[in-house]
Amino acid sequence: MRHVLWLGGAPGAGKSTVAERLARRYGLRRYHADTRTWAHRDRALAAHHEAAVRFETLPPDERWARPVDELLAMSLHRARGPMVVDDVRALPSAPLTVAEGTTMTPAVARALPGRAALWLLPTPELLEKRLAERELGPGPLALYRRLALEIEDEVRESGAPFLTVDGTTDTTEEVARRWAHPLAEGPHAEGPAERRALLREANEAAVAQVAGYFGRPWADGEPGDRELAFSCECAAPGCTAKVTRAATRIPAAPVIAAGHRARPFAQGPEGISPS
Repeated sequence: MRHVLWLGGAPGAGKSTVAERLARRYGLRRYHADTRTWAHRDRALAAHHEAAVRFETLPPDERWARPVDELLAMSLHRARGPMVVDDVRALPSAPLTVAEGTTMTPAVARALPGRAALWLLPTPELLEKRLAERELGPGPLALYRRLALEIEDEVRESGAPFLTVDGTTDTTEEVARRWAHPLAEGPHAEGPAERRALLREANEAAVAQVAGYFGRPWADGEPGDRELAFSCECAAPGCTAKVTRAATRIPAAPVIAAGHRARPFAQGPEGISPS
């Protein structure tokens, strides 16, 4: 499993942003654990996992009114770890995969060793700022705060490498510095077509996540009612653009942000640049 870079940490630490930017810059695959939430919950239900069954059978309003210890159990924070291991083990060995999410615990990384691992731990001030930006209800807010504490305790007790995030520095650059050797060594996507395929793969995973949510018997609405910020599929290494559209099936044509185009890229001495 030397093709895996593990990026864990608390909610609001910036894991998804860092993983996406590094994946685009270096031509890597991105595994975002959140996009597997409902697939993992279905696996837990099939195994008659008590907390998973309770989550699905409680009405949403009553579910989020439960005590935070029960919310933590129903989040399947630890139960999903082995499922993450199964997912990542099944991925191709090239290019490198950045596997990120709150479920990336030190125990998960030990169960499936990778090239490198790092956990992002936000300061209390940054955590509260990021959670406020999400406009969460009381139940999810309590759960995310508890998850942040659980994850920090797990990381510190295990002696796992971590980076304290306070919002004053560029987290992506710091992670890139710490992972300089594996990021340089690769393997990377071999060209723009493979880069676009990796971006499409990540966008399709986001669509599947929304479809999984609306497929629950208690969910109201349809996937088309939800908008997603899709990654621009122009394949430019430095692109950070998003394309907002309904969370339904992605068209066959590349999803390209305004002013961008799917142009070829050439490999030069300083990396990939427009040809």
